[in-house]
Amino acid sequence: MSSFDKPPFGFVLVFLLFSGLFFSNTYKLWFKTDSYYQDIYNSLTRSPALYPFKEFFLNRLENRKRWEVEQKFFSMIGFAAVVGADVLVMMAFIK
Repeated sequence: MSSFDKPPFGFVLVFLLFSGLFFSNTYKLWFKTDSYYQDIYNSLTRSPALYPFKEFFLNRLENRKRWEVEQKFFSMIGFAAVVGADVLVMMAFIK
């Protein structure tokens, strides 16, 4: 049985790339809300749609103000979680 003292560089790189994707989407949500909302709406209404819960998500988008408040609230929680995870992964890698 081996111990996992230090994560491999590939893992750290992929982890940080996914964090960057999250930060990119969070930036779009907070600072380019109109185009972000329209992109999501267009992707759900495009044919053929391959999303299994398409109607559920379209119903969530009907009340745009509520959608914005919910998304921004959860993005704040997600931002704190992602930054915390990034710090922990980088600390483990540097040790």
